[in-house]
Order: sequence, then C-alpha cells, then structure tokens
Amino acid sequence: MIALTNCKAVTISDGILDKATILVEDGVIKAVGTDVEIPLDAAVLDLTGKWVTPGFIDAHSHLAMGEPGVKGGGDDDNEATAPVTAHVRMIDSLDPWSIGIPAARKGGFTAVCTLPGSANVIGGIGVAVKLRDGKCVEDLVIPGTEVMKMALGENPKGAYGSRKQMPMTRMGTGAVLREALFNARQYADEQAAAQAEGKPFKHDFRMDPLVPVVRGEMRCRIHCHRADDILTAVRIGEEFGLDFVVEHCTEGFKVADILAEKQVKCVVGPLRMIPGKMEVWNCTIENPARLEAAGVEFALSADAQTATRWLPEEAGLAMAYGLSETAAFRALTINPARILGLDHRMGTLEPGKDADLAIFDGHPLYNMTRCRATMIDGVFYFNELEL
Repeated sequence: MIALTNCKAVTISDGILDKATILVEDGVIKAVGTDVEIPLDAAVLDLTGKWVTPGFIDAHSHLAMGEPGVKGGGDDDNEATAPVTAHVRMIDSLDPWSIGIPAARKGGFTAVCTLPGSANVIGGIGVAVKLRDGKCVEDLVIPGTEVMKMALGENPKGAYGSRKQMPMTRMGTGAVLREALFNARQYADEQAAAQAEGKPFKHDFRMDPLVPVVRGEMRCRIHCHRADDILTAVRIGEEFGLDFVVEHCTEGFKVADILAEKQVKCVVGPLRMIPGKMEVWNCTIENPARLEAAGVEFALSADAQTATRWLPEEAGLAMAYGLSETAAFRALTINPARILGLDHRMGTLEPGKDADLAIFDGHPLYNMTRCRATMIDGVFYFNELEL
C-alpha cells in the first residue's frame, strides 16, 4: 500500500482538501481524506506543498497516431479516400511506442480518447486508452470505449470538394451523413428481422460498424466549429436518435442557450487556434466561460498529439477569461470521463476508483507549475519527486 500524505487533494467530488492523505493499493484508491488512518505497512510519501489531482483526461486527441513529419507526416488518422469510412479503426494505427505517450504523462494525463481525423464525413472508430507503457495496443486500450467519428464543416468540403467529389458544400456533407445513417438504419432493421425469423443474413463489412450507431449503442463524436454546423450536428443527431457529442464547439458561445436546453454534451478546444480557416475565425478563449454561464457541461481538449501535455495551461488561460476553477478542473477530469463512459472508474479522487493520479508542485493550471509525477493504476509511470 502507498500513502500519499500532506497533499492538497483536488477530489472533484468533495472539493479541495488541505493536508489530505490518499491511500492506494492494488491499483485502486482505498481512501481519501484529512483523517485517514495510515496502515503500518504502507509506504509513506510526504507530499507537503504538492497538489494531487485525478489523472487528467483528454476526450479528443490524436495521440499516438504519428506526429507531423513522422510515419507519413502524421496522416495515419485520416483515411481520406472516401467520404464514409466507418469500417476503419484507430487501433490499427495506434502506436504504443509513440513519443506522445510519455509526453502526455508529463502533463498529468493518464488517459485520452484517440480519434480519427476530420477529413471524412464518417471517419471511423476511435477508442480510449490508458497511457501505460505497452508493447501492443491491447496493453493500452480500454475495452468498451469505442466511438464513431463524424465531421461537418470545412474539413470534409476541403478533402473532397477539391476533387470535384461530393461533398463540395455543407449541403452535400449533410446529405452524405444522412444517406449513410439512413442506409445503416435500414440495414440494421433487416438484420434484426432476419435474426428474429432465424434466417441467414449477409453481412456487409462497411455497414456493420454503423449498426450500433443507429441503434444508439455507440456514441458519435461530431466535429463542428461554426454555430450553424453545431446545430446541424444536433439536428441530425436528433433526427436519427444518435448518442452524440459535439466536438470543438468553437462558436458554441453563440448558441450556448440551445446547447444547455438540449443538454448537448460538448468537447471544447483547442482554444488558441490561429485563423487558419474561416470556421475558426471566431475562436475565443472566452468560449468556456460563456458556455459555463449558460449551463453547458463540457470537457476541454487540446486536439493534439504530444501537445496534449499543454492542455492544463489552456484551462488556466480560460480561467483568466472567466472560467471558474471548479469548471476548469471538471473539464479535465470528470466531464471527459463521463463523455467516455468511464466516470465509474476515473475522473475523481474517490475510494474504489482507479489509482490514476497526477502530482504537481503548485496549482495544476498555473503556467509556472510542473507536473512532477503521474500514477496509472497505482504505478508511477513518470516520477520526478525527490522522495
């Protein structure tokens, strides 16, 4: 057993505790509090002056998919050969030896969801991973966290319109997505009818991945920046009964009241984009604060590879522009855990949850603070502490 003592514990579930003790055993948090009895056989680590948070989670990353300039220029996350490639899976590109994994751990991250890119209207299946050391993807992947990536706006237009291929417009993108979902729903109904009647059914490798999507059994992650694209995602999601999350939500502040009313799940970021394309011209660091004020629950994302490690700094900048400390911490912990369906295992410092922790030498969202250690399942995978 390990006892982390005298720390400032950001529990998320029970506020911030001063001079707290956290007990860890067999990869699980056993106790958290200011009056925890420390077993005689525990290895005691005195963390006076240190902050401890749940391991940070980035719900939208491209981590371990190839950095720019490496392995084909970082293109392993976009199978940009057809507008609909629902059958491709990120586990077939994910590199467990990626330089991005230890880099993210140095920022306090213990898990990410790594996703296909946004060149395609339907880009394929992403998955959540723990940032452990491993020789194969199975050492990292968290089973049951598969999600389907979709995209609206300028990315699919740019990828296919330049080839004079549909979609060339936002109208075309919506039509491609609707057609794929319509066909998938029809296919799913035929499959269900055949199973009910005990008849053979000819499976289609390209259609099978969309069956759980149209049945609401697999979450969709829909890339959209501009306010109208955000509402297109909501409209199509409701039309087909999808379990969906809006990704980036760059102009979410323009429609925050609608997102709050409909309780739309959002992943916001990156927050410091240059105006490289029209749909992000209105990117503002104030977006998270305005979403919080409207009552929208969201996670923050770096939308990156090794740059994932700098996401806490963006959260701190958002605080400088009005985001509350509570919302900032939640946006890196419990909110992404909920989006990934992992809030029963991670996202807070509570007994029974995975011992995924990050230790900082100051306020975790302050740009002059350093992460000093990261624990995953009770094991230190990164540790600069002098103990």
